[in-house]
Amino acid sequence: MMIKEGIVKCFLAEENGKEYIVEFLGSGEIIGEVELIKNINCLCSIEALNEVTVYAVKIPVFKALVKNDLALNHLLLESFAERIINTSSRASYQQLYTIEHTLKQLLQMQAKQNIHISKEDMAAYLGITVRSLNRILKDLK
Repeated sequence: MMIKEGIVKCFLAEENGKEYIVEFLGSGEIIGEVELIKNINCLCSIEALNEVTVYAVKIPVFKALVKNDLALNHLLLESFAERIINTSSRASYQQLYTIEHTLKQLLQMQAKQNIHISKEDMAAYLGITVRSLNRILKDLK
């Protein structure tokens, strides 16, 4: 699927019931392509954070396009490269900066995008508990 509009969270559900949010995806981004290319079941779960409109492509059509459409392959490579950059940037950012600093960035992104991210989702994205998040939010005020 390709997201036409809206924001979704892409997350892993751990065996202990906790979620780890890998990334937030928005307009123009693709979901489900990795699973299709690797022929695996869902790698991550996707959940809408607001009203989302997507374009869905049937699996046989997508497979044929991947096999024959050079332009689509370039777009997929760009998408994969962008995700690798974002993931590695986020990992290094979280190593180099405090959670407080990262939380400020997340709150700014939320305000800029005019979306609401629940405390549970913010904590899952930051890899902390909601209780820790509440303490940090209290200290930021």
